[in-house]
Amino acid sequence: MGPEKFFLPGLIPDNGAFIPSGAVMAASLIDPALLVSRLGAIVGRVDVDSLESCDSTSSELSRRAARGAPAGSVVVADRQSAGRGRRGRDWVSSPEDSLTFSLLWRFAGGFDKVAGLSLAVGVAVARACESLGAAGVVLKWPNDVLAPVPDGLGKLAGILVELSSSRSGTEAIIGIGINLRGPAVSAPGGLAPAGLATLMGAVPERHDLLAALLRELVAVLDRFSRGGFAALAVDWQRRHAWQDCPVHLLEEGKVVASGLCRGADGDGALLLEGPDGVLRHLAGDLSLRPL
Repeated sequence: MGPEKFFLPGLIPDNGAFIPSGAVMAASLIDPALLVSRLGAIVGRVDVDSLESCDSTSSELSRRAARGAPAGSVVVADRQSAGRGRRGRDWVSSPEDSLTFSLLWRFAGGFDKVAGLSLAVGVAVARACESLGAAGVVLKWPNDVLAPVPDGLGKLAGILVELSSSRSGTEAIIGIGINLRGPAVSAPGGLAPAGLATLMGAVPERHDLLAALLRELVAVLDRFSRGGFAALAVDWQRRHAWQDCPVHLLEEGKVVASGLCRGADGDGALLLEGPDGVLRHLAGDLSLRPL
């Protein structure tokens, strides 16, 4: 039998970067050699391969993992023809508007040891953006990275974590898509698009952005390996967009609970305070909407 596999709550395609019809895009490959001086202490812990195009960075990395690729392997692509994410949505990337990549990481123990991983990855993404001068980046359970837009908050980035188990532990393929510019098309669920260019006053240089993301990811994943999401819960909570706000909890577009959002516990479960007290919610296809 092959390894058991399932998807953690998360998504890439909802961050809404699209290639305009008929547009001609200039080549803009990430040069791994240019990353070296930017990686600092994590040089040697990540191995970046840059592709002009692929079906999906996570699919490509999954195939490489099956052939024995080491932890720390990274695939970054200028364009994806079959980028995948939550609820089967498609996502297409372009180098002018977005940065898309996937990172392979391995953990000791079973799936229970990686509860809350997608939330921890959100902390790393937020930290990386902040380190480059992007102010106001916040997080939404279970996987969204949001940023200010004229009418409130918009979707800046999406995360998709895929887990496989084996006798040696748990393997995670972490896919991240982040908007450099806010695309014209809104993300599913009604969120407006957000882009780093607006937050920073200019489009960030992609090597600087990727290096910052990888540095923060390695730091967060090391901490997660030692203490689980509980070691990062305070960092997540202080960036939580709707902490202590009244919300609806949705599943498949239907309201399943309402109350005050009290954040996440040490396992990454959503805490919602309602008439029956504070209840934990673990289902992977839930969304939050302000009342």
